[in-house]
Amino acid sequence: MDEQTIKFLNKTFTLAAVLIVGVLIFFVGQLMLQQQTVEHQNQNQITVSGEGKVYVKPDVALISLGVTTQATTVADVTKNNTDKMNAVIAAVKALKIDEKDIQTTNYSLTPVYENYSTPVALSMMYPVRTGTTLKGYKLEQDIQVKIRDFTKVGDVLSEATTAGANLVGDLQFTIDNPEQFREQARAKAIAQAKTKAKNLSRESGISLGKLINVYENYIYPGAYKSNALGMGGGVAESAPAPTIQPGQQEIDVTINLTYQVK
Repeated sequence: MDEQTIKFLNKTFTLAAVLIVGVLIFFVGQLMLQQQTVEHQNQNQITVSGEGKVYVKPDVALISLGVTTQATTVADVTKNNTDKMNAVIAAVKALKIDEKDIQTTNYSLTPVYENYSTPVALSMMYPVRTGTTLKGYKLEQDIQVKIRDFTKVGDVLSEATTAGANLVGDLQFTIDNPEQFREQARAKAIAQAKTKAKNLSRESGISLGKLINVYENYIYPGAYKSNALGMGGGVAESAPAPTIQPGQQEIDVTINLTYQVK
């Protein structure tokens, strides 16, 4: 390679290095400028929060009813379980529970195995042979019943267990349509946040500009489980149900309002 070519390559590499350094300096400068802009904006903003709570009496009771059966063949266990579950559903519907409020939540068919041990010839190294053998099948069906009239809770449990339900889940109370109450809680939270902003402006002498951001945090009311009936998984027995006490639920909304500062 001659001397002229070497000089040309050196100039090329030098120019490329200068361009790369220039690009890096440009991007670093842009990042610093953006950071300064954000910091400046944050210094000219103020955020206040407000909380709104609404206490609501639950209007829906949820009960899980199930049937579990076992038989030696799939055909037998399916028929036995289906017949019992159909009887349970019919008993629930007879209490004027709407069909749309009865939902299948589980259908589980599993094999059932049994351990065995068989003596063998004493001359062998292992005198007992062990293993498992298929004993039959177990089928479980579960439905969730939504009860809108709390006076029917005890009747649903009594009639369902009489009809063949041998699995009864916890009784739960919840709100069927919480959104309407969420709006009420949101309105309270916004009003409280605005009041805080006005008081802060008056007491500190800061002039508030336009509202530039709103953030909402909503705590959804979970189903309230009651042990009033004393029933869980397992075989349920028909018994007089005590007075139902659904209590109340809290719907909580937090609002953050961000204002510009003039």
